[in-house]
This record gives sequence, C-alpha cells and structure tokens, in this order.
Amino acid sequence: MRRILICSTIVAVFFVRPLGAITINGFAVDDTAVPVEHLVRAAPAKDSISSIDEPQWIEGSECEYLQDEDEVLSVTIDGDTRAYPLRILVWHEIVNDMFGDQPVAITYSALTGSGLAFDAGENPDGTPRKLGVSGVLYNSGLLMYDRATESLWSQVKFMRISKDFLE
Repeated sequence: MRRILICSTIVAVFFVRPLGAITINGFAVDDTAVPVEHLVRAAPAKDSISSIDEPQWIEGSECEYLQDEDEVLSVTIDGDTRAYPLRILVWHEIVNDMFGDQPVAITYSALTGSGLAFDAGENPDGTPRKLGVSGVLYNSGLLMYDRATESLWSQVKFMRISKDFLE
C-alpha cells in the first residue's frame, strides 16, 4: 500500500478597509470636523426616528392635549410665535418648519436636554433645506443630516461636521 503525503498551503486573505471608508449608518465620517471616536451609532438607521416635515398648526386656545405644566420650545420670528411641545419633540427630534419663506429647523435632543431653533438655509438649488435624524450621536448630542447632501450637522455646535464643513 502506498502512502501519499498531501501538502496543503494555507492562504490567508486579509481584507483591509481602504482609508476614507469609515461609515456610521451610511454616513461617511472619516473626514469630519469632530473626532470620529466621539461619534456613536444610536439608532438602527437614518430616519429611524422620523422628523416632522409639514407641521399643522392650531390656535393655543384650541389645543386640548397639552396641560398648563407641559413644556414647549417657543419660537418667534417677525411677530409669528409658535410653540413646539417637548412631549412631541422627544419622539421626533426635528421639525422642519417654514416661517414665511424662511426655513427653520426646530431640534430637540432628549439625551442632552437641549432644544434649539435655527435658520436651516437653502440647498444649492434654492429649495429649503430639510434635516433628518441621522441616528448618530456626537458627545451624546443629536446629529442631524441634510437630506439633499447627506452631510451631518451637529445640533450643539450649530454647524455641518461632514463633507462641506469647511465652507
């Protein structure tokens, strides 16, 4: 009986992630204005928490679901005052609203307890900028994303932190 020695060679294949391919929830985070190690995935995907994009308004005297002790984020622009109840913001985090022709983003981060309103600006094509919930946190604070450019925006820093953040 003949014995045959079979030699096998083990080939190791290493998959190396190319530089610049760091993503969280589909967002490129390799080139940001904040340290990438301070970014944390907090939701399964972007828009897992849906923003309110076309809020419907009623007079305060007609509102039956709010109590006197309920907290609101109040915004007044050119004499137009609106109240955004925290009990709604905690579930949606972002309201994309319009005050006349001015796009305004109303944001709330339950983890930091911060509620902010700011001029959302316009996209390069002149349409109002709409922000969505990225599902990513920066130092436990809300990171929004621009639906047109996919760039990340920090609520607490009032700035874009990805893609065109240097402009």
